[in-house]
Amino acid sequence: MNTVTLPAHFDGKNIVLDQPYKLEPDAKLAVVVLTASAEDEEREDYLRLAQQSFAIADAENEPEYTLDDIKIWNPEYRGR
Repeated sequence: MNTVTLPAHFDGKNIVLDQPYKLEPDAKLAVVVLTASAEDEEREDYLRLAQQSFAIADAENEPEYTLDDIKIWNPEYRGR
């Protein structure tokens, strides 16, 4: 069975899809409710991980690289 994940919300009466999607009559659905605390906890975990990764990447002991440090240019890179 193929699955599709669709963002949705509960408007107080009905479950409403956040984007259009054609559902066939009697389509089998699985509903997962994301509680605010679980969503907030996960968001905090991702933010903490991002901050730690940024701190490592931007540490004071990291060298500053210039274009002169590039030994082999990527010929497919369009930014130069």
